[in-house]
Amino acid sequence: MVLTREDLKQVAMLAQIELDEAESNELHSQLNDLLQYVGSIDSIDTENVEPTFYLLPLKNVWRLDEDSQPPLAPDYVFQNAPGHERGFFKVPRIL
Repeated sequence: MVLTREDLKQVAMLAQIELDEAESNELHSQLNDLLQYVGSIDSIDTENVEPTFYLLPLKNVWRLDEDSQPPLAPDYVFQNAPGHERGFFKVPRIL
């Protein structure tokens, strides 16, 4: 694919950037080189290559949901609380 000067002007207009003649010439050359390089990917033989979504095998890294510690005693939980009632922390009402 070759980028024409008109294509470059259109892209510059859509990107809302103003290019002078020297910048336009340099950018045109660089973009054409880039497109030529990316176009070389078409020449790679992928006939016998299976499609891949992930390069590394997927593995579940979640831990088991196990209860490893016994629950805390209510006396210990509420020892520094200013107040508690029926197993809940008691806090001032906010309107």
